[in-house]
Amino acid sequence: MHSILRGVAALFAAVLLLLAAPARAADPPTFNAEQLDQMLAPIALFPDALLSQVLMASTYPKDVAEAAGWAFANRSLKGDDAVRAVQDKPWDPSVQSLVAFPQVLAMLDEKPEWVQDLGDAFLAQPEDVMDSVQLLRAKAKGAGNLSSNEQQIVSFEAGAPARQTVVATAPSSPTQIITIAPANPQVIFVPIYNPVHVFGPWWHPLFPPFFFPPPVRWGFGWSPVSTAIWWGVGIGVTYALWGGVDWRRRNVNINVNQWNNINVNNRINSNNRNVNWNHNPGNRRGVPYRDASTRDRMQDRLGDRGGRQEYRGREDQRAQARAALSDRVGAENLDREALRNIDRSQIPQRTPGGDRTPAGDRAAAIDRSQARDRVGSIDRSQVQERAGNIDRSQVRDRASNIDRSQVQDRAGNIDRSPARDRANNVNRSQVQDRAGSIERSRVQDRASNIDRSQAQNRSESAARTNRDNALRGANDGRQTQQQIDRGRASQAAQRHNAPQRQSNVSRPAGGAAGQRHNAPQRQANVSRPAGGAAAQRRNQ
Repeated sequence: MHSILRGVAALFAAVLLLLAAPARAADPPTFNAEQLDQMLAPIALFPDALLSQVLMASTYPKDVAEAAGWAFANRSLKGDDAVRAVQDKPWDPSVQSLVAFPQVLAMLDEKPEWVQDLGDAFLAQPEDVMDSVQLLRAKAKGAGNLSSNEQQIVSFEAGAPARQTVVATAPSSPTQIITIAPANPQVIFVPIYNPVHVFGPWWHPLFPPFFFPPPVRWGFGWSPVSTAIWWGVGIGVTYALWGGVDWRRRNVNINVNQWNNINVNNRINSNNRNVNWNHNPGNRRGVPYRDASTRDRMQDRLGDRGGRQEYRGREDQRAQARAALSDRVGAENLDREALRNIDRSQIPQRTPGGDRTPAGDRAAAIDRSQARDRVGSIDRSQVQERAGNIDRSQVRDRASNIDRSQVQDRAGNIDRSPARDRANNVNRSQVQDRAGSIERSRVQDRASNIDRSQAQNRSESAARTNRDNALRGANDGRQTQQQIDRGRASQAAQRHNAPQRQSNVSRPAGGAAGQRHNAPQRQANVSRPAGGAAAQRRNQ
């Protein structure tokens, strides 16, 4: 009986606790295409860079409200000067960047709940937001209200790949990408327009577009005009515009160089030119997230990284890996629940000649911490045990089992006797016989048969010939006189050229004395007829 009473009391207490516990409210449904087109219509025609920074800033609604109040109080400041003036404010850099464009903050200040919904949609459904913007731009182009002019450059590209999972309430994937850039990157015009006029007849009658004309109190001088878009006055900037849009991946990014030049107190440490933007939950300042999925995701980020720079500076690799994965499976399928149900046969495969930038992103996104963990997890004890298990005794046995006697026997078994036999078989008697058989008498006979008288006759004949050549012409007076004239002419030429040779030609050893010594020899070499001068006179 007592046990039954205790059981009833426990059951009653449990019921009371359940009734007392607050019921958790169900998450609201995701924004549908009608709602997204409605909230994005006022900003869809902004330049891409400015649009990206407005989407980033909308995720910090409290900061936006404070920045709008500051901009109204400091209406004389615009552009980079205004951004530098708020560097000490606790706002997110995306919000700080908007003080350069007072018209934008004046619009955002008109409806704070719109700003919060816009930020929640961008955090939870970034792909749907990007597709909605492209749909609105296509509508404006079709209505004849979007083209290049003095304020902007409008470009057209092939559409982004279709998403793998299509949600019935999400905007359809665009067939064409429309980009908008300022005509002069340093002069930014903010377009102000009525969506009903710019986009043509509105296609969602239950969700009319928002329109926020510039309030009169701001003094912009706006008034309804016949033209579809009012451009106002261009704002000069240098570094205040640092955002960008990757339409194919359906996300926004940051130009690191532009960012670091204006956000001097909050630099990004990265070697990449552009890095993906990531929401910093530390700057949310207590504003609740719309759905549990986003709330849990941001809470994990806040717990892992506690600060803005810590998060932005080291999350680049993970963001790049996520972007690379989104190229293959679709950004909307990065949720694990969606990946479990995906048809893997429909995943687009990379082509050999395709875009290699995802490969570069994957290389940059390598998580080196995992590699370190793998190295650290190597069980070195196993390696040591394997080394210790090597049976060195077997190695020694193999070395000791080598039969060196066999090697010695092989060397000893070489038969050297054939070599000795060949040497011994040389018949030295045959060599001696060949030398002894030479008949020396024949050699002596050949020498004795030489007729030495003939050799003597030949020598005497040569001597007579030379003597006849020397005396030839001795009895010819004219020939003798010609030789004398040639000798005198030669001596005169030598005397004439002697001073020039002494100045231009190095003298032989001995100088002038040597020349006098050699003169008789040169005179002696002059060919004279036999008999000298006396013979010459007789012949004359």
